[in-house]
Amino acid sequence: MPRIVVTNDISIDESELVESFVLASGPGGQNVNKVSSAVQLRFDALRSPSLSQAVRDRLMLLAGSRLTKDGVLVIAAREHRSQERNRESARAKLFELIETAATPPKPRRPTRPPRSSKEKRLQGKKTRSQVKRGRGRPHDE
Repeated sequence: MPRIVVTNDISIDESELVESFVLASGPGGQNVNKVSSAVQLRFDALRSPSLSQAVRDRLMLLAGSRLTKDGVLVIAAREHRSQERNRESARAKLFELIETAATPPKPRRPTRPPRSSKEKRLQGKKTRSQVKRGRGRPHDE
């Protein structure tokens, strides 16, 4: 089977992608009722030998509600009127998601807020406190 290159490190076998075509809603007139132009692309992310464990974990986090309980990623495309363009769109979405997952997140370097911002925050709190205190009843001294 031919392999589809996603990134320099990742290529997916064509047999790992399962496409099903369904009737789409939306624009298209009578064509919508006759032609199954919407695409549901399924990719078994949990059992795919093409992905490393780190990429698989990040992909499953990124997928969110598009991931089934079995670890299958389901991507739907119904933006276009033609089946072929929807097919390309679904694949592009999948490859973009895998590319994003393949890029490891930059580690966060903790920083401290500068003294000036702390002072500005405290000064703002004091000012606000004075404004609120001024709304109360006047005190007889």
